[in-house]
Amino acid sequence: MPFVTAAGRRIEFEHIAVAGARRPTLVFLHEGLGSIAMWRDFPGRLAHATNCDAIVYSRYSYGNSAPLAAPHGVRYMHDEALVALPELLDNWRVERPLLVGHSDGASIALIHAGGSGRAVAGLVLMAPHVLVEDISVASIAAAKLAYDTTDLRAKLAPYHADAGSAFRGWNDIWLHPDFRAWNIEEYLPRITCPVLAIQGADDEYGTLDQLARIGNGVADAELVELSDCRHSPHRDQPDAVIEVVTRFIDRVTA
Repeated sequence: MPFVTAAGRRIEFEHIAVAGARRPTLVFLHEGLGSIAMWRDFPGRLAHATNCDAIVYSRYSYGNSAPLAAPHGVRYMHDEALVALPELLDNWRVERPLLVGHSDGASIALIHAGGSGRAVAGLVLMAPHVLVEDISVASIAAAKLAYDTTDLRAKLAPYHADAGSAFRGWNDIWLHPDFRAWNIEEYLPRITCPVLAIQGADDEYGTLDQLARIGNGVADAELVELSDCRHSPHRDQPDAVIEVVTRFIDRVTA
């Protein structure tokens, strides 16, 4: 797996090349406990379905990227969106990406599109967060209990060089009292690219109010609710997600 440096940290990434690709490069932004490996085959499937090259990477403290050196601050997603991601895109020579984000990654995509001043072809957001809800905190607290009392750490180990660092970095900041005021709705009106936001009807980490706020704040937003789907639409309903994303990319690249 190749590595690149961003914000002074070593970051692992994978490039998926699609023969004859003519569309914007897809850049995948994983969830709060994700990594390249955690995406499994979804990036490759979506890249080939949409005829787009793709780049998948593990953010700082995840996968085989540099381990967490200090606890995340409340603005850790802002740091990723406005500092690390622009450096990565420059290193990869990707000038107008189509960002595909899940959970934390979807929030990072929103901040980048609304705050970086850089060109973005479009956003595909799965289970995005624009503010902290009670259901989010309750599920993250339940994850902490599971980590402390079950084999969750062992289950995470195949996806992270340091599963403890990855888990604590994400879990500790989301449960910190100061994080309850985290809100990125100010970025929504500044987003000028088309947005596709997808959420499962049974999402255990957020309510459909997240989608409603994106719909109210972004000028060009398509909202999709998937039944029989929880917090990870690309795992629970992969075929449906690929279908709706393909239609979206056809529209924004027409």
